[in-house]
Amino acid sequence: MNMLPNTRRQFLQSTGMGVGSLALQWMLAQETATAKPPVLKLTPHNDLQPRQTHFQPRARAMISLFQHGGPSHMDLTDPKPELTKYDGTEYSGDIHFSFVNDASKKLLGTPFKFAAHGECGMELSELLPHTAGVADELCLIRSMHTGANGHEVSIRYFHGGIPAVLGRPTFGSWLTYALGSETQDLPAFMVLADPGGHPVDGATNWSNGFMPSMFQGTVLRPKEPRILNLQPPSHLAGDYQRQNLDFLQELNRQHLDSHPGESDLEARIASYELAARMQTAATEALDISQETAATHTMYGLDNPKTREYGTRCLLARRLVERGVRFVQLFHSGQPWDNHSNLKGGLTSICEKTDQPTAALVADLRQRGMLDSTLVHWGGEIGRLPVTQGQGAADKAGRDHNGQGFSIWMAGGGVRGGMTFGKTDEFGHRAVENVVTPNDFQATVMHLFGLDHEQVVFPHRNQQQIVTAHRPARVVKEVIA
Repeated sequence: MNMLPNTRRQFLQSTGMGVGSLALQWMLAQETATAKPPVLKLTPHNDLQPRQTHFQPRARAMISLFQHGGPSHMDLTDPKPELTKYDGTEYSGDIHFSFVNDASKKLLGTPFKFAAHGECGMELSELLPHTAGVADELCLIRSMHTGANGHEVSIRYFHGGIPAVLGRPTFGSWLTYALGSETQDLPAFMVLADPGGHPVDGATNWSNGFMPSMFQGTVLRPKEPRILNLQPPSHLAGDYQRQNLDFLQELNRQHLDSHPGESDLEARIASYELAARMQTAATEALDISQETAATHTMYGLDNPKTREYGTRCLLARRLVERGVRFVQLFHSGQPWDNHSNLKGGLTSICEKTDQPTAALVADLRQRGMLDSTLVHWGGEIGRLPVTQGQGAADKAGRDHNGQGFSIWMAGGGVRGGMTFGKTDEFGHRAVENVVTPNDFQATVMHLFGLDHEQVVFPHRNQQQIVTAHRPARVVKEVIA
């Protein structure tokens, strides 16, 4: 009796081979990657072959620590003595409130102390003692501006290049589209999710938009097993899996022979081999037990408050160390959205993130990886200098503010130990060296050796991430 399936569809339905859908989203055409990458072309491509840059790159990988909700810059990174001096008095400027019913024009000074740190003398809040320890590595931009106070509109501006618009590829997709992958055994764009759930705007944060699905972020589960179905069932492992792969390859080649011109079929043949290799590569990359006890302590894995975020920061380092191009960490919801209980809320999220964040920068530096790895920290907006709510002082919060706020970068060719740009005396608006998300995107692409005006995807004529909304500039002042 013939037990073989009659069609490819039947074969695929009857055999899981344990690799899951994770690897199949994006592992197309990598098998054909060569040691000498081709020149970057302004034509669509459906592969992740490594590509030459337009000029010599400073960065080869990026870790983005995205802080959903809008960290309060005047309480963390941008000290405002005048705000403290006039605490409780009426603000004379115009303000756009997101929550009008709780609105107030009463200035709210920070309850936290600032001090100078590092040889550079960077002033940072007492809530960031560990980040203060790597101040000389940080390029702190205090003049970010989205022009909008809403979360989603500004998130999409940072990630997709145009405020509010859905359906566009996010920044990790653009980078992997332009540069390809340095590893043939792991996804090029990886997302490390929070165990509490997705961030605000969900999967839109790592969408491939109108690009092929291989440029979408691959989400790692926030707990073990971080990749479901990575290992094959015992009855399909070893030689039997090898036989299945060989048989599937033969079926695909026969299908390709009968359908000339379907070039992606060759890539699909290679994807199964790559998925099988990922069983080894991903298992090894995600095994933090290989790290020393000192490294675990450095990232805060011995502290319940920092263990979870510290684990993800450590995994991010291990992934870029193995050739992953872009890694992004997200929080559940938006923990920096401190409309009330500013003091307690900020203290809590900083206790969770400060040590692991600083450990990532220090660890990359001590391993000689910081020069080629760009680290980004920041949210989509900041906060207003006035109080929200009229209750007890310890319950006061701050409303949204996209007119001026802070982010920082480290490594990857940026100047360490510097601050750039200014907000006004109360921290409301960026007033000097204003930087938009498009400027940030153009600058990051420049650090990767890319001319942002030449990174084009042909969709509805031609699409770019950086100048799709407004003209952008490379902020050369922050480049080392």
